[in-house]
Formats: sequence, structure tokens, C-alpha cells
Amino acid sequence: MVEVAAIFQKEPQVFLVHPDAGIEKFEDLAKLPTIFMSLEGFASYFQWMKQTFPGFRDEQYKPYNFDPQVFIVDKQSAMQGYVTSEPLGIYKAAGFWPKEFLLADAGFDTPSTLIEAKTDYVAANKDLIQRFVDATIIGWYNYLHGDPALGNAAIKVDNPEISDEQIAFTIDKMKTTGMLESGLALEKGIGCFDEAVQKSFYDKMVKAGAVPEGVDLSKVYTNDFVCKGVGMELKK
Repeated sequence: MVEVAAIFQKEPQVFLVHPDAGIEKFEDLAKLPTIFMSLEGFASYFQWMKQTFPGFRDEQYKPYNFDPQVFIVDKQSAMQGYVTSEPLGIYKAAGFWPKEFLLADAGFDTPSTLIEAKTDYVAANKDLIQRFVDATIIGWYNYLHGDPALGNAAIKVDNPEISDEQIAFTIDKMKTTGMLESGLALEKGIGCFDEAVQKSFYDKMVKAGAVPEGVDLSKVYTNDFVCKGVGMELKK
């Protein structure tokens, strides 16, 4: 497999805490006795957290079953979530806005929402891949800066339970956090990533013991199809 575009400049993973828990910055999360997270999170970003910030420890980990009730009840806990979704869910369920700590803003600098394909397929279908990537990027610019009505209608077909309030919240969060438009994307367009981005995150995960050394990053990704400013004129 090879990555051909990185639609999100930031990983949307966030930790949520109660507003009165005494947590003021990301590293303060180490003070809490409990952090609800998935096993995948424990094996990846939590290993980076332990290596990067003193005080985090395996004993804090408690399995997260994607039900916020345990977090709502336990005021001295943190809970994983997506910054575009779970904060509103907590507010609707419990009547308070949790504090948010975005992993990306603490240095967990992986891009996210990647477009990937089989390496041999990309090599044999470069024109098709370029058109698919371009169409995706143009679609995102239209959605963020134009009329999102058609996109929202398609979302509701796949997820009839989603509310207009949730969609509006998600769009706002994507914009205010720079989820799609920050870093390289500001100058070269949505989807852009480069070797420096890949190497920075890879080196951190090697240091955290989450991935092996010796991976040839040139075989993992290509930016031949992005960083061309496609669709940026739609921001006007």
C-alpha cells in the first residue's frame, strides 16, 4: 500500500476532561488516575505520551467502550474522542462542555484521513489516481467554503440519525482547529504532505517503541498527486 494524499493535516483525536478537574495543559493529564481509551490508542498514541511526557503510566489505561457515561460519572478521568464529535455528545448528555486537549497540538503530528491504494495499482493508473485525488480535494474546498447542502444530504443518507446541530458543530471544529487547512495545506492545498511530515511522526513512534526501525518511507507515501494548489481558488 502507498499513501497518495493526507486530507487532514491533524489527527482529530482528543482527550476530554471535566472542566473542574484541575487539568490546564496536556501534560496535566498524567495527574489523573484514569484515562479511558481504546486498545489501539493504548498501543499507539499512549506509548508516545509515555515517552514524551513524564508521569503517564500504564495503570491509567481503562478500556473505552464508546459510551461516555463512565467518563461523565468519574470527574477525575479523561476520555478519548474526536474533537469533531464527542464534545457535543458530552454536552448533550450531561449539560457541560468538557475541556479538550488535541493530541496534534501536543506534538502528535501525524496527518490523518489518508487516501491509500495498492502500490502497483497507483503505478499503472496515475491519471485515474490524480483525478480521484483532485476531485476529493475540490469536494472538500466546496464543502468548507461553499454550500455544504449536497454533502450534508449525502451524510444523512448514510447516517440518518445525525443531526443538523452535529453537522454544524463538526464543520466548525474542522475549521477552527485547522484540521484540513493548516501546515503545508495553507500554502500548497488540502491533501499536501511531504517527507519531513512523514519522518517527524515516524521517528517519534520508533522512539516510543510503537513501530520498528528501518522502514523506507519513500515506499510508504508519494506526494506526486498533491501539493499543487488544486481547488484553493474556491476559498475566495
